[in-house]
Amino acid sequence: MVAVPLQQRSEAQNSRSRRPLELIQGSLSARQLERRSPWLGNLHRIADGSLVGLGVAVLGLSALTLHWQGRWTNSFQSLESAQRLEHRLQESSAVLEQHHLSMTRKPTLLEPTSSEKLVYVAPPAQTGASGFDTLLAQVNPGQILPGY
Repeated sequence: MVAVPLQQRSEAQNSRSRRPLELIQGSLSARQLERRSPWLGNLHRIADGSLVGLGVAVLGLSALTLHWQGRWTNSFQSLESAQRLEHRLQESSAVLEQHHLSMTRKPTLLEPTSSEKLVYVAPPAQTGASGFDTLLAQVNPGQILPGY
């Protein structure tokens, strides 16, 4: 057996082996601070609690903002699609009106429609789609006046 002298750690080696923030944690520890001045410890607790509460409030408001922004976007998209459909309906009725006015010889003799003056006619026999094709061929979208 060989005797080996026991190595003693120096103070510099002991300080290196400690955790890196031990000096800061020791000087700013809440327990030591509370023992020295309890009101300052309570003030730290209040500040910590209010910061946590403020963080939770900011997260909650961010979540609500994103939620309502998504809802607003969906509502706005449905409003835009309704406006597009309304515009297409107005254009279609203008094309039909132009077609009917061009088909009559005297447009001033046309009478405004009302539900009392409607006449119900039986649908014609199905002979084919040729009549519908000729009707569509007569409709000219170039006849629509601008701004109508």
